[in-house]
Amino acid sequence: MNAPVQLDRRQLEKVAKRIATHATREWTLMEICSGQTASFLELELEELLPKNIHLMHGPSCAICTASLSYIDRAIAIAQLDSVIFCAPGDLLRLKGSQCDLLEIKAQGHDVRVVHSPLDCLNIARAQPDKNVVFFSIGFEMTAQANALSIWQAKRLGVKNYSLLGSHGYVPSICSRVLSEPNSRIQGIIGLGNVCTVSGFAEYENISRRFSVPVVVTGYEAINLLEGIDICIQMLESGKNAVENQFRETVSKAGNKEAKALINEVFELADREWRGIGRIENGGYKLRPDFEAYDAELIYPVDIETKADSDACISKDILLGFKKPTDCPLFGKSCRPGTALGATMVSNEGTCATYFNYAHHSHAG
Repeated sequence: MNAPVQLDRRQLEKVAKRIATHATREWTLMEICSGQTASFLELELEELLPKNIHLMHGPSCAICTASLSYIDRAIAIAQLDSVIFCAPGDLLRLKGSQCDLLEIKAQGHDVRVVHSPLDCLNIARAQPDKNVVFFSIGFEMTAQANALSIWQAKRLGVKNYSLLGSHGYVPSICSRVLSEPNSRIQGIIGLGNVCTVSGFAEYENISRRFSVPVVVTGYEAINLLEGIDICIQMLESGKNAVENQFRETVSKAGNKEAKALINEVFELADREWRGIGRIENGGYKLRPDFEAYDAELIYPVDIETKADSDACISKDILLGFKKPTDCPLFGKSCRPGTALGATMVSNEGTCATYFNYAHHSHAG
């Protein structure tokens, strides 16, 4: 029963030794995706790496970086009498300034768990006397599904369906990280799942602009270590380009049909990223032709949003300067359920991931 695991570990150790052979100096890399961070910590991959390779954990947790005011707006809209408010189940526990959607649901408001925006659209079609809102947070893959629901609603003439969507654009946050003065990041390990939709052409522009190598990988341990090895070889040779380790699912052009749909319904705009601030072209918004489906415009609710704790170091973590264990509040006053800032508010956030894996694995 244990043989496959042992074989996998031997394969990983083999790649790690190859990395050690290639790395002749100190290098600092950033994996952008929260899923990759979880894999590194859960599988203790950093312990296999040579000491001169340093991994920082990037800002790609969509839930963490959705602005708190956006969450407060969702909670306020969900309390309107005429609204059926729909969202994926994980968003119901997302804490706003005062409460979460589960509390609103418990008060008797019509808050429902749905698995996709098309499920929400079907509710709107079945109940034309109600206003149905879909609450969504994500990146390009989420934007694709939401764009389809809006496009379909317009095609069918459904007027009681709207979207409250926070869609981050990953290349813009990569640029923000690398443009930071005194940035430590010398190479990027990119998001294979997002690139299945977007492709990696835009990352070629980022690589040229900031003179850093970018390697697109998946989430499996062998993918991640091979991606690091490729990145180290590029750094050692002075090559700045994009390499695709995830060839079976990612292409340079990405999914052309999905991208065309996203670009028909959405356009890039400046966006507030929690813990970082406003980022140029940091996310998508609905184009003017589809603004009739924008819940933020339809329901101009009044909200009061509190600021995250001044003691929180989320910004330094998200930009690659520090790790969760550098924060004196980590695992103490700041922990899952009592988050003081962006990187602890979701189970996929860097601090929450450290708490769930690294913190516990080294406790006692």
